[in-house]
Amino acid sequence: MSLPLAGLKVLDLTRLLPGPYATLVLADLGATVDKLEEPQGGDYARHMPPMKDDTSALFLGLNRNKRSVTLDLKSPDGVAALKRLVRSYDVLLESFRPGVMDKLGVGWEALSKEHPALIMCSISGYGATGPDRLKAGHDLNYLARSGALAYGGARAGAPAMPGVQIADIGGGSLFALVGVLAALHERQRTGVGRYVDVSMTDGALAFLHMHLAGRLMMGAEGVELARGAEALNGGYACYGLYRTQDARWLAVGALEPRFFSGVCAVLERPDLMPGGYDTAEEGARTRRELEAIFASKPLSHWVALFRQHDLCVEPVNEGDEVLEDPQLVARGMFVKAGDVMHLKTPLHFGPIPTRPSPKLGADSAEVLEEAGFSPDEIARLTKSG
Repeated sequence: MSLPLAGLKVLDLTRLLPGPYATLVLADLGATVDKLEEPQGGDYARHMPPMKDDTSALFLGLNRNKRSVTLDLKSPDGVAALKRLVRSYDVLLESFRPGVMDKLGVGWEALSKEHPALIMCSISGYGATGPDRLKAGHDLNYLARSGALAYGGARAGAPAMPGVQIADIGGGSLFALVGVLAALHERQRTGVGRYVDVSMTDGALAFLHMHLAGRLMMGAEGVELARGAEALNGGYACYGLYRTQDARWLAVGALEPRFFSGVCAVLERPDLMPGGYDTAEEGARTRRELEAIFASKPLSHWVALFRQHDLCVEPVNEGDEVLEDPQLVARGMFVKAGDVMHLKTPLHFGPIPTRPSPKLGADSAEVLEEAGFSPDEIARLTKSG
């Protein structure tokens, strides 16, 4: 059975994490993804530790099922080649700072003239417009500017440092995928391509949608969002993290009364039920009581106890434990190809291809030949790649 995006051709000019993860999802769903890299060094992620042989393990994990073609976009020949090459593709993704593609002569205006049905998606930190569009940044900066970073952490304490790249993947990769797939659907109707402008800061802001939208709705009657003081960010004792005797952690997400009343019953402390939903002193007292109870026994005790009850209480998996989680294993999220394990992208349309990540420029000749370049042209374009 073919995968849903079989036949779709994607030209990937992105680097590091947000763009490559977006194109990895497309590749896993059957799209042909050709990664265009500069001849000297290629994607910066190729050189980030830890290294597996001579290539970054991070790069290998992000770029399976893709081909690599090298072009020097700082040369007239490289620019001319990209303009010609793009005619063979449905989608182009890039992640340079706004304006760089235009300066190279291969921005949206130039490429859409070559291929009016092209869909081009740009992923950048702050978007293609606005006073800060040219500022440098990384995931932490985008989360900070969006307000999402300030929302996590203890009341009156520091913001909580995220352990994963939320703005990169959640704000960048996933919204790029939504935009590209929406534009493909539109093109079926109109026959015309579209430019998709994705800001990772805008995307990070979306994670605050429920709370910030509610704040906007309340207007003068409302109050500002506060760290550690609201229902889902530490204000409710029924919804939080609790340390166990052996310095492990339980995630208690017993938000609905039927769940928290069940937790209180299991703990033989029905008196704690009312304080589970208070953000003032009674709630703080209830949290202290729960902290003392959960700290009295090791994690294994609580896991065994709550396994008998469906009450939204789970252990916090640490380190390699996630690789052995029975639910994730049963879902096929870890796929072996040869002697290497792959992390599957989380869409289930049958078995995914697991072709290894490409060596820099390994597929240049093949890709250019498919696009109609002659042997002499290919030799000239690849001589330094």
